[in-house]
Amino acid sequence: MTILVTGGAGFIGSNFILEWLNIKDENVINVDKLTYAGNLLNLEPVSKNQNYFFEKADVCDFLKISQLFDKYKPRAIIHFAAESHVDRSIQGPSEFINTNILGTFNLLEIVRKKYGPNYNNNDFRFIHISTDEVYGSLGIEEKPFTEKNQYCPNSPYSASKASSDHLVRSYFKTYRVPSIITNCSNNYGPYQFPEKLIPMVIKNVLQRSAIPIYGDGKNIRDWLYVRDHCKAIIKVLECGNPGETYNIGGNNEITNLDLVNHIFREIEKYYPVKDFGFSTYFDLVEFVPDRPGHDKRYAIDSKKIKNDLGWQPIETFESGIKKTVKWYLENTSWVSNLSKDKNNKFS
Repeated sequence: MTILVTGGAGFIGSNFILEWLNIKDENVINVDKLTYAGNLLNLEPVSKNQNYFFEKADVCDFLKISQLFDKYKPRAIIHFAAESHVDRSIQGPSEFINTNILGTFNLLEIVRKKYGPNYNNNDFRFIHISTDEVYGSLGIEEKPFTEKNQYCPNSPYSASKASSDHLVRSYFKTYRVPSIITNCSNNYGPYQFPEKLIPMVIKNVLQRSAIPIYGDGKNIRDWLYVRDHCKAIIKVLECGNPGETYNIGGNNEITNLDLVNHIFREIEKYYPVKDFGFSTYFDLVEFVPDRPGHDKRYAIDSKKIKNDLGWQPIETFESGIKKTVKWYLENTSWVSNLSKDKNNKFS
């Protein structure tokens, strides 16, 4: 038996493969284009595992992906591959349209043509990993997003993910492709490319560089430890119902400013601020003009996956951020290796 993971060298994808091979004795095929955020060093712990296989391929390459389906005949697709940084989508949306929409379409078409209409006697699964950003922005007093919320994306990134979600849903309704959509809140943890807020803050503190914060820093996000997310996806694969959507959140709403201060407190346990020549790490914070269409608040209601599938996050925000800061401080060479790659430009 074999599962195929797209984008398995990225942040969430690589954590998923590590989690999978830690608890499962089943082949996993990692299909990744290895763009700037894809890093095979993430998977070094399993590189010699007899159940792990890597194929360099772009989900937009229909022929190549079709050949991989013929070669491995996977029983399930876990589709992580996506361009995911909102800032980059504002600067250049075309890659987001190609990878997130066309790439998803290619996978669905290949599954439809190779597995339909019986889909291995209903054992096949297509698990599509999406985001809470498709729902748009919440007001401070509004209730968290449920699976019933209407889509209202406000960036090219979230619009591309919303489009891919709609494609997946349509292929279930029209062609009965046994697909499931998951929409997660902001992930954090090891192996996250340091253009994202948490690793960027840690990296910039160590480099004594300015830490840019959009607007007044009061935008709110719900934070989910990445390994908890991966456990939820495995639960969806094993127990989820085709045609359903499951929201996955950490129930940890916090403003960006409070998050940054929390990271500072954790770093101070290892590196006292006085050793860096500052009165406080907050001296590094630089408020910058807000980005266009910046959503004010995201919050996820995860009751459905908790009640229907029995999933619960293990990490609290406090325990998860401790693990995360500790990992980055103990693995500074991982970030250094990224900076040596001329194709990797992060702020």
